[in-house]
Amino acid sequence: MWRRPLDDFRGDDWACLNRQRDRYLEKEKARQALALLEASRDDASFGYLINNFEHCLQTATCLWRDRFDEETVVCGLFHDIGFIVYPENHGAFAAAMLAPYVSDANRWMLERHAIFQQVHISEYEGIDPDERERWRGHPHFEWTALFVAKYDQNTIDPTFENARLSDFEPMVHRVFMRPPRPVPLD
Repeated sequence: MWRRPLDDFRGDDWACLNRQRDRYLEKEKARQALALLEASRDDASFGYLINNFEHCLQTATCLWRDRFDEETVVCGLFHDIGFIVYPENHGAFAAAMLAPYVSDANRWMLERHAIFQQVHISEYEGIDPDERERWRGHPHFEWTALFVAKYDQNTIDPTFENARLSDFEPMVHRVFMRPPRPVPLD
């Protein structure tokens, strides 16, 4: 156990800690992400027809059935993972978690999907349905608009048969096993 201030750590100390952390994360990162989502399984729905956990499963199931790649399915699974604890900026929460392992298009979509959803929300005080227009022409605009229109704002159907969370576990593990990449700042 380290009982020294970080100022006292030297190169060998950091190397030792990083080796331990890397071994742990290699096995546990995907499991921890899945556990975070699983923790919301029994949460309230706040008046929606299904809760956020079921919505995330439904989004991922629809993407999977439409034969999207595993990365995109995993992004769908986790797109609203922060909604219960950080609704004001839940897209950035999901993007921060997945950004080192996913494409720029999916990172961009995760960061902005809540703003793009505003075009589908009427009569809600403080919402500007045209706020997304500031990004029209951006290379990832159309993908984000499609994701929200087809796989986010309408995946609240209580009669839809979702895949199980365990069906997505291998995909989540494969995405998190990718070598992390630097995340560009927009």
